Amino acid sequence: MKYFFVLGNNPTLSIAEITTVFSGQSIIVNDQILILDSLENIQPSQVITRLGGTIKLGVINSQVDRKNYKKILKNILQLIEKKEIVGKFKFGISCYGVDTINEKKLGLTIKKNLQDKGISCRWVVSNEATLSSVVVEQNKLIDKGMEIILIKINNKILIGQTLAVQPFKQLSFRDYGRPARDDLSGMLPPKLAQIMLNLAKIKPNYTILDPFCGSGTILTEAMLINSQNVIGADISSKAIKDTKKNIEWITTNYKLPIINYQLFNVDVTQILKHVQANSIDAIVTEPYLGPQRGKIKIEQVVKELNNLYSQTLIEFDKILKSTGRIVMVWPVFCSHQELRHLNPILNNFKIINPILKNLQQDKRIKLTERNTIIYGREQQKIWREIVILEKFTY
Repeated sequence: MKYFFVLGNNPTLSIAEITTVFSGQSIIVNDQILILDSLENIQPSQVITRLGGTIKLGVINSQVDRKNYKKILKNILQLIEKKEIVGKFKFGISCYGVDTINEKKLGLTIKKNLQDKGISCRWVVSNEATLSSVVVEQNKLIDKGMEIILIKINNKILIGQTLAVQPFKQLSFRDYGRPARDDLSGMLPPKLAQIMLNLAKIKPNYTILDPFCGSGTILTEAMLINSQNVIGADISSKAIKDTKKNIEWITTNYKLPIINYQLFNVDVTQILKHVQANSIDAIVTEPYLGPQRGKIKIEQVVKELNNLYSQTLIEFDKILKSTGRIVMVWPVFCSHQELRHLNPILNNFKIINPILKNLQQDKRIKLTERNTIIYGREQQKIWREIVILEKFTY
């Protein structure tokens, strides 16, 4: 079955996440859409809560020549006919890369056809080129209506329907509703924590470590995807208290079962005193990124962080299993439109390209020269570099 994924603000990161989680033939249609031809029976409403980098998820129902308007209309009407309609039917249309269809004409024609059949309906529109997940959710187009998706690919139009949208309310709740926050130090967004956990290829029985746990975002997001063994550590006693408070909060609010978690108030160089050697399946973490306020002496900060991260990777080598994976953030400093990267000593590790080989040559994939992904916004002084590491196999 063919599924479409509407990608987030960083398409490369979204693509890396999707293709890590799912097997199957993937095609990048444009900067907004990835098509996955999968033998897996994907459960959209469950999957969308796990993917931090996907805005919408749906299924492709048919394929039509892009200039055959009558066939496109016919297929859309046949798709709507399969829907069990109760009460007023709302529908929306989102076109991705389609330049041969008058969307207003199409919407009005669909509306007239439905009304001629005695169906009370409303065509949902917005000021944007495509309907946002908020508009789709607020108008209940998933459960009680339909968002029709048209995607141009070569000389064809793919016709599909949205089956799930990103749970923006829940993500906001977990970000801003948690009891312990540290805005001064900066906090990892839950969406990015989800992506990093997926890039780590974690399984429920894995032991996961975040040795710079901060307020516990990575640990709580891991718990939400049924991770049974999580360990957090931080040099800050406040961070450990905040993490514990947030774990208790997430457990209560999401009615999670009792989970085996451990928290240690310890410097990363001392982690081996609390964690057994070669016992960790995955390390997912955002370490200290340097000063977040005031004027930054970039060269000095880069030197200090290179030393810290080099020492950190030495410790990671001792505790990570030979088959384990590290997903971590390295800061990228933006100064006068130039980017300053870190270059810590990798010790016994190598950087892994997160993009499937058959997609790596696509010009829409934006990787650094060392196969990492940059995550950030133009106005930010410090961007995030997502780095995936594995041990060398000799």
